[in-house]
Amino acid sequence: MPFNCLTPTIVFQEVPGEISLCFSITGCKLACRGCHSTELWNENNGQDLNKDTFCRYLDQYAGLLSCIVFFGGEWQAPELIEKLKIARAQGLKTCLYSGQEHIDISISQHLTYLKTGKWTPKRGGLDNPATNQVFFDLTTGKKLNHLFVKSASNNSAGLTLLTKTPLKTKILQQKGNLHAAA
Repeated sequence: MPFNCLTPTIVFQEVPGEISLCFSITGCKLACRGCHSTELWNENNGQDLNKDTFCRYLDQYAGLLSCIVFFGGEWQAPELIEKLKIARAQGLKTCLYSGQEHIDISISQHLTYLKTGKWTPKRGGLDNPATNQVFFDLTTGKKLNHLFVKSASNNSAGLTLLTKTPLKTKILQQKGNLHAAA
């Protein structure tokens, strides 16, 4: 089974305080009701994210990123772990967004951040205080869900991040892959 991903995008909201390159891995078997990314269910969608391709993406954005995010991929642990090790060796933080409740230690030991929990429409996502999903900083063990709940203080913090890095933002725009996901 290929380790396929959709075209990676630069994101700001998935890991608060980080400029991240996000890889959406196809082949998700959870098929959560209400999923906003049903294109990730088909393992044949996207392109093969082999080691060389992954390294080319990291080289393309070298010095501009602070984190690598994977939406899924835990179902192909060896391939995911390979990419996590490469990212960490380059000094990048790592994050996995998973719909699973628990992630094997063989994967989580290579993560800085981890989001777990299946999408439940009536409970909402990380921006809803009633969500079943949890976002952890694995280096501190702290739950960081509060960073996703919209408030005046959180919004200004996000704006501060962007205003402190206008050059990086401009460079990312010029490279044609700047995307702030909702």
